[in-house]
Amino acid sequence: MNLNQVTLPTFNMVATTEFYRGMGFIQIVDTPHYARFECPEGDATFSLSLCEKTSDNPSVIYFEHEDLDTWVGELQAKGYEFAQMPKDERYLWREAIIFDPSGNKIKLYWAGENRKNPPWRVPRV
Repeated sequence: MNLNQVTLPTFNMVATTEFYRGMGFIQIVDTPHYARFECPEGDATFSLSLCEKTSDNPSVIYFEHEDLDTWVGELQAKGYEFAQMPKDERYLWREAIIFDPSGNKIKLYWAGENRKNPPWRVPRV
């Protein structure tokens, strides 16, 4: 089993697709109501679905990058504004926080071995 994709709501398809393309994601579907992207590395995809703005989305999507600080610096140079600059978290991940034009919370992070094997990992049975 493998995770296929995550779909985020958007109320501004044009601004939000531009936001993700500018971050380096590869757009593979482009319609007025739906867009889909490939991550530059690996097989993961995510999509956007047009909806009316009704409330904030409490979901968080994470994008991993080994050279997080450099990536964040490159995005800042392009004009991206961060709610949190890269910071070492108590759960052993380094994270930055940014919001897309539709208010979706995105964490850019690097966790290395701790992503799947933190010291508190549940033993396999």
